[in-house]
Amino acid sequence: MQTNPVRLGTRGSPLALAQAHEVRDRLAAAWGADAPAIEIVVIRTSGDRILDRPLSEVGGKGLFTKEIEDALLAGDIDLAVHSSKDMPTVLPDGLVLDHFLPREDVRDVFVSRRYASLAERPAGAVVGTASLRRQALVKRLRPDLEVVTY
Repeated sequence: MQTNPVRLGTRGSPLALAQAHEVRDRLAAAWGADAPAIEIVVIRTSGDRILDRPLSEVGGKGLFTKEIEDALLAGDIDLAVHSSKDMPTVLPDGLVLDHFLPREDVRDVFVSRRYASLAERPAGAVVGTASLRRQALVKRLRPDLEVVTY
């Protein structure tokens, strides 16, 4: 008996696609021999299209989820995979966060040509990151540094 594939929506970033493939593989293994085909549907979001300014200036987290949520609500996809870090705190009516993959290594990395660590940077040095979470972390750890959106 031929069944329609399960449509799994995700963004097209390498991380999103890796997560979607992992979910697809886990679902297929859990469902066993009778598993339907699982089609990964790439959805381009507002956050993927805005490249000329920091995303925090135009809306933050919802920029990576709105089109995916709309596709779920319209029935264009059956389920979605997304990084929790980009999820808004309130979901539209009718949507739920139901499952989570095991968490991978959560550590960030500091990259510099001159310094081995953030602690070695001199007072007043500039650190660049587009992540509001990382900006706050650097300011908490080193309030003497200048943090800029990069």
